[in-house]
Amino acid sequence: MYEHVKKQDKQVYKALIGEETREAEGLELIPSENYVSLAVREANASILTNKYSEGYPGRRYYGGQEYTDMVENLARDRAKKLFGAKYANVQPLGGANANIAMYMALLEPGDTVLGMDLSHGGHLTHGHPVTYLTKMFRFVRYKMKNAETGEIDYEEMRQVAVIERPKIILAGFSAYPRELDYAKFVEIAREVGATAVMDIAHIAGLIAGKAVKNPFDYGFDIMTTTTHKTLRGPRGGMILVRESEELAKKIDKAVFPGLQGGPHMNNIAAKAVAFGEAQKPSFKKYAKQILKNAQAMEKVFKDRGIRLITGGTDNHLLLADVYGSLGVTGKEAQEILDMIGITVNKNSIADDTRGPMDPSGIRFGTPAITTRGFKEQQCTRIAELMIDALAHKNETKKLKIIRAEVHSLCKKFPIPKSFAAQK
Repeated sequence: MYEHVKKQDKQVYKALIGEETREAEGLELIPSENYVSLAVREANASILTNKYSEGYPGRRYYGGQEYTDMVENLARDRAKKLFGAKYANVQPLGGANANIAMYMALLEPGDTVLGMDLSHGGHLTHGHPVTYLTKMFRFVRYKMKNAETGEIDYEEMRQVAVIERPKIILAGFSAYPRELDYAKFVEIAREVGATAVMDIAHIAGLIAGKAVKNPFDYGFDIMTTTTHKTLRGPRGGMILVRESEELAKKIDKAVFPGLQGGPHMNNIAAKAVAFGEAQKPSFKKYAKQILKNAQAMEKVFKDRGIRLITGGTDNHLLLADVYGSLGVTGKEAQEILDMIGITVNKNSIADDTRGPMDPSGIRFGTPAITTRGFKEQQCTRIAELMIDALAHKNETKKLKIIRAEVHSLCKKFPIPKSFAAQK
């Protein structure tokens, strides 16, 4: 692979080979990252990158759309089947783009959105003040009632909704390890006349694989998502509408021509391939194993006295207070674990007293290592190695020994090229 890049641009080739080596020889625990199959990579690098396709299948502005329509229809149909949606827009270039398009479709400037606070697990696009979204719309936030259990005060959320009258009640998260009470979100949304939206970016693959609940089963109107992370597709976004044709038309208009020009048809072809993979029986086993692996890591951290925000996990990710438990900041922990070949991300915890660039916590998860075939036994050992490295952060010899064991694990569980034959 990359033979033409190698001949033409040695600097780019060096970076590509470097990343191939880094991924092969290290363990990826960032919960928003995963490995895609070679089939997805081939589609993403395909000739469809040449084609402009503004509009939607059957309604394009340019000619020559026979095959672009074919792949976009495949992607939409497969997405609808996976998630139980009547409508799907697969053109958003990312999860943030999907959320922005959703806001533009449903809101007028100055309208109110009720979403999860970033410090309690939400996402930047759910209304953090650093985003331009807050210049256009008004965001009010809900938090966890108890950071030790992850419990959300739904009665307080209802009271805020009654007072603020949001147009959208937004569920979903970036760093929240528990399952939400979807029925209560919908109940509150119906009471105040809001649209119930769930950002499933992190758990899309778990929903598609039937490992966790589907918000559409509880009456959510719209779901936005990325197509990478647990769904194991190319980097991109998607918006799903449960049943309302009116909402679907608004979404389509907001994506194009409202926000984006020509869709990236090569990326949409890769989405179609990934959605096809997610329809296989093996994907359900994969999704369930993600949860088992996360729970295996949870047990080690709890047994070793490391504080976990929300007390554990119901999904693919964990959030550990390493500063409070080990005296290591999130940034330090990320750098130490990088040294032993384990990639995590520093992350704020609920009501963190430290700043976001050097917070108290780390966030990690199991989608990528589960793709490599790791089971509970290996995940238990990884958790032990992580804690040992942090506890012996100044012992170079100890860290080298741990790095060697991580490297050995990587050799035993190489990144698969295909998921078709996975057990």
